[in-house]
Amino acid sequence: MTGMEQTLLLNASFEPLKVVHWRKAITLLCQGKVEVISVYDREVRSVSISFRLPSVIRLLRYVRIRQRFDYVPFSRANIYARDEHTCQYCGHSMPTSELTFDHVVPVAHGGRKDWENIVTCCVKCNRKKGGRTPVEAGMHLVRSPKRPESAPALRITIGLRHAPESWRDYLYWNVELDDE
Repeated sequence: MTGMEQTLLLNASFEPLKVVHWRKAITLLCQGKVEVISVYDREVRSVSISFRLPSVIRLLRYVRIRQRFDYVPFSRANIYARDEHTCQYCGHSMPTSELTFDHVVPVAHGGRKDWENIVTCCVKCNRKKGGRTPVEAGMHLVRSPKRPESAPALRITIGLRHAPESWRDYLYWNVELDDE
């Protein structure tokens, strides 16, 4: 989507919720669910009506967002974050491109693909361990793997270098804007 095809959707409290296509914004407006806060210079015309494309819209009724802050999805990025991009056998910190994953208890021995059995591992240690348990391979874990209690604090930068100026007042407290 190009800049003018995007509309920032705010909650009734002016908190940013998401970015929607301008057509969705018009649909919400026609349904009486939002008010237009800011518009682009570009106009859309039909036979009987013309209007400027909405840049920022706000819901008229507050929508409660249920977020489980204690739930951390099991994913590659979250495993790297939990293990701090460090091999859990040799303790060396490495770039993502030099890391892999290891089943502490191999699948062949009944090991599962979950938080408690997957660790970040360098290729050298992964080859050394092979399809054995750490005890069988004579290796020790730096930290025992476990489910994180909360999401790691990640710096979120949204590519807003070319975001519409009209969005910036609503995003400053929610995300970091990248500088140009």
